[in-house]
Amino acid sequence: MDGVLDLLRETITSPWVYLILVGVTALDAFFPAVPSEAAVITAAVVSAGGGRPNIIAVVAAAAIGALIGDHISYAIGRGGGARRLARLPERSRRRTGSEWARRAVDRRGGVILTTARYIPGGRTAVTLTMGAVRYPRRSFLLFDAIAASTWAVYCGLLGYFGGLAFERDPIKGVIAGVGLAVAITLGIEAIRVLRHRVAARRAAARRPPAR
Repeated sequence: MDGVLDLLRETITSPWVYLILVGVTALDAFFPAVPSEAAVITAAVVSAGGGRPNIIAVVAAAAIGALIGDHISYAIGRGGGARRLARLPERSRRRTGSEWARRAVDRRGGVILTTARYIPGGRTAVTLTMGAVRYPRRSFLLFDAIAASTWAVYCGLLGYFGGLAFERDPIKGVIAGVGLAVAITLGIEAIRVLRHRVAARRAAARRPPAR
């Protein structure tokens, strides 16, 4: 166990860790099985214990990787998704759903994109959809830069302060940071589901009664 921890610490404190973080966070944007939050938090925990890797560089690498990955996902949606949406039958359920997604993105694209960055899997679905409905590239870049930067700061601070709190036991710091990130993610998702249900009930209440 000690050997594995030493190897992990040696990897994280090497200059290569920044490139690894860019790759991991970029891949996670369109392949959600990759644990990007855990990677950033782990690097930040180790940074709190000895100053290496540099916490600012960790946050910057995570933000750059997230930005790159989101744009790859957007490009995938814009390339293949847009063509598939155009071929859907006019009155099909999927066509209706895609039109609803287009209207929602046009009205609240920035908020949706920023919020989805904190939800693994959700960020991929949103960036693919924004590409498929051809959300403007400049607006996507602007809001995604905000989303990626705030997400990277959030993960970095969770890990850094977790490392400070558990300086003598960095494994507990990683567990605490990842656990808190999961709790926040679940909380955001629960709020989203609750708001969706409330909106659906209000919409149903406004419908005229069937005769």
